[in-house]
Amino acid sequence: MASLLSIFQPNKQLSSFKKQLKNVVGFTPNNIMLYKTALSHRSIREGADENNERLEFLGDAVLGSVIAHYLFRKYPYKGEGFLTEMRSKMVNRQKLNEIALKMGLKKITIYNKFDGALKTSQIFGNTLEALVGAVYLDKGYNKTQTWVEKYIILPHLFMDDLEVIDINIKNKLYGWANKNGKNVDFATIDESLENGRRLFTIAATLDGEIIAQAKAFNKKDASHLAAQIAIEKLGL
Repeated sequence: MASLLSIFQPNKQLSSFKKQLKNVVGFTPNNIMLYKTALSHRSIREGADENNERLEFLGDAVLGSVIAHYLFRKYPYKGEGFLTEMRSKMVNRQKLNEIALKMGLKKITIYNKFDGALKTSQIFGNTLEALVGAVYLDKGYNKTQTWVEKYIILPHLFMDDLEVIDINIKNKLYGWANKNGKNVDFATIDESLENGRRLFTIAATLDGEIIAQAKAFNKKDASHLAAQIAIEKLGL
């Protein structure tokens, strides 16, 4: 397979890139440049008009709206609290990252592959949001809604399973600790700069001893990942 960097060179293998993209999104884009931007991480392209952060911002809002509409139609008799919780389960960073990997976005995302921290971060979920933003600008809201339901919600988000998932992993860990007379806490054990961004390492501790740790570009994501790792280690 041709290198992804060569795909992004002007007038070289553009058709190859379109083919790879079509395999992921299921249609041929109109404005290919939107999708190139959506797939470009800031570790490769720093300019606000070149990387996917602005499209991620837009896609986050569009995705939230589409999912809210989907839930509103699917659960006509459920209250606002239930709908809000379900939406949160569907659009949390970890879930979006899992979906992005299953869709094959990692293969066509342009990022600094020499940065080990990026390989374990949530950048592919962020890229998925940017992709939603690109689809919205390219195809409009109605077609984006249809695409999100067909390619994201129906094949990757199973409502019956999500209904029974504890939305707050940290609360689950705290609840277990309280019942068993244990003390759980989360602490920042390292903070560094990676490509101009702060990278946090958060540790989950049990009675003062570290049982799990995780890295992310914000403390919330890092602590959530650390809590999940801790729960898996404890067999909860």
